[in-house]
Amino acid sequence: MSERFEILKGNITKLEIESIVNAANSSLLGGGGVDGAIHDAAGPELLEECRILGGCATGQAKITGGYNLPARWVIHTVGPVWRGGEHEEDELLASCYRNSLELAVENDILDIAFPSISTGAYSFPLDRAAEIAISEISKFLDSGVPLRRTVMVCFSDRVQTAYENALEKF
Repeated sequence: MSERFEILKGNITKLEIESIVNAANSSLLGGGGVDGAIHDAAGPELLEECRILGGCATGQAKITGGYNLPARWVIHTVGPVWRGGEHEEDELLASCYRNSLELAVENDILDIAFPSISTGAYSFPLDRAAEIAISEISKFLDSGVPLRRTVMVCFSDRVQTAYENALEKF
């Protein structure tokens, strides 16, 4: 894949990058996992801005400021809950990555970092999610968009290994 893509292990709320993606719930009002961590790190202003957005549908994305985060922007996307793979989960997850990347480009954002969307509380199979994420990011970067840096931030060694294995297929 492109030299504009990297996988690293770390805490997305500490990453010094222009924008981060939040694996949000449909209310956009905070939750557990990475969503809760982003809301906690950003401070109460993030919640206030999210309140006026009116939620977000699964597979879609919305943008807010980053407030107390090192990132200037937060792109919120709602991943699918895994229900056995027969309820358009793959396409909805692919849409999360596509719509987040498109929203970044529309807002002249050059650098974006993703968490592993839907693989925590939403129980999407990790290896399958990693392949979908890498495929969508790869197609987007190969299309000639003006992104400078795209990062997959993995919270654990297991997640990092899944994304590295998926990357080897591209």
